[in-house]
Amino acid sequence: MGQTSSSHSPSPAESTHHHHHKNRSTALTTSSSSSRSDIYNITSSPITTNTCYVDYTSEIPDDCLALIFQSLSSGDRKRCSLVSRRWLLVEGQSRHRLALNAQSELIPLIPSIFSRFDSVTKLSLRCDRRSVSINDTGLYLISHRCVNLTRIKLRGCREITEIGMASLGQNCAKLKKFSCGSCMFGAKGMNAFLDNCFSLEELSIKRLRGISDGGAPEPIGPGAAGKSLKSIYLKELYNGQSFGPLIAGSKKLKTLKLLRCLGDWDKLLEMIAVSDNCLSEVHLERLQVTDVGLSALSNCLNLEILHIVKNPECSNVGVVSIAERCKYLRKLHIDGWKTNRIGNEGLIAIAKHSSNLQELVLIGVNPSSISLEAIATNCKKLERLALCGSDTIADSEILCIASKCVALKKLCIKGCPVSDEGIEAFAWGCPNLVKIKVKKCRNVTSEVGDLLRAKRGSLVVNLDVFAVEVENVDASASDSGAADDVVEFPTVISHVADAQPEPLTSASGRGSIFKTRFGLFGSRGFVSSTFRKWSIGNSSSNGRT
Repeated sequence: MGQTSSSHSPSPAESTHHHHHKNRSTALTTSSSSSRSDIYNITSSPITTNTCYVDYTSEIPDDCLALIFQSLSSGDRKRCSLVSRRWLLVEGQSRHRLALNAQSELIPLIPSIFSRFDSVTKLSLRCDRRSVSINDTGLYLISHRCVNLTRIKLRGCREITEIGMASLGQNCAKLKKFSCGSCMFGAKGMNAFLDNCFSLEELSIKRLRGISDGGAPEPIGPGAAGKSLKSIYLKELYNGQSFGPLIAGSKKLKTLKLLRCLGDWDKLLEMIAVSDNCLSEVHLERLQVTDVGLSALSNCLNLEILHIVKNPECSNVGVVSIAERCKYLRKLHIDGWKTNRIGNEGLIAIAKHSSNLQELVLIGVNPSSISLEAIATNCKKLERLALCGSDTIADSEILCIASKCVALKKLCIKGCPVSDEGIEAFAWGCPNLVKIKVKKCRNVTSEVGDLLRAKRGSLVVNLDVFAVEVENVDASASDSGAADDVVEFPTVISHVADAQPEPLTSASGRGSIFKTRFGLFGSRGFVSSTFRKWSIGNSSSNGRT
């Protein structure tokens, strides 16, 4: 009372000394005059010899400072870490996600990197295909220091063998998610890893080069992971059937995605699709699978989500068997590849038996007004519908949807012979419609879009009336997977305390042998990205209804 505020303001040294007893890391904040000037320069007033400046951030507890850092972007976090030694320390200790360029030059830096980032739980290691990656020694060092890892991704780490994979499984007991792509270890490496993973829940394997098509494939068993695995994702494998024992032995498996894998999959589906399994989501994309496999899959009575994408040997017979037995089906994606093997018969069965259907995607399928009317009439819970690349969906079919799909919220039409007359029906039909997209429909003009906006102001209308060129429509979600939200971090750190941000280098391409084997496999299309966003927005409705 009565004293000026300056009389109570501690000097920087006093402030630091006082805070030293609270947190050991704060002692590093003002240990040198250069670090003090870094902090003080953030003030707007010029520094003079007669003015005492206080580092007010020194009073912020480390936990609060860490929360502030976590709300920043990756680039801002890197810049903040250069403000002072304390900020560097707190930023490193509070970073849980890290991405590193896993070149061999990284190995001698691993101890210093993970001494700073000692709380990492999600790690991404990627190496360009033109570079030499880290080896078993590097992976051992990482797994030994990152015992709290719950998720790890390996991309292009070609020098890692079964020895490194065994050490990863042994040292990272908390690991729940593992993903690898373009690596060279094979069945031995996978078995060495899975034998020690007691907590693994998600497994994603892409282009595993060690599993070749020469000779009989070595089986990959469930190991310790079989008791906890809930999701398996296999993509572009020569002998993906070698994962059969793992899939069959994972009793808690709920999600199975088989995409662009060579070989006959009917026998495997017959082996794993039994009535007591927990499978609720299955993706089959560009596989050698027939109605035999689909009929076996109908034994999965808990099935809720099914994608049948560009499997030319699948027909109405398999779809009917799925519809008749899988009563909980909520999401169905069918890309018939314009083979006309899946059509009215299969769709009428879906309409008759799938009363819980909420999302339907039809691409390259030519339904008639009879099957569409059956779906619109009987599937009362249908909220999301996509009709793409069909020669038979015209104005009369669209009018039927507009008048009968009362619950419909989101509609996508692409590459169909509809006109303004059909689209105009949504000015009054589908009372719950919130979004409509029309692409590549030659007879739809911008005038009908203006009409919809005028009649229904809250309706989001997206019309691509000028893009009429031919485009392949692909319902594949094979390249989506889970979004990679790992924060990138510099590769080479000459001195951890003076780390500077550098861009992460990723693999620029695939091997020529895979381009030959999988040359027919296209890229993602408009519909897959559209419905992926819609599904994310409705992920809370995953329960059965």
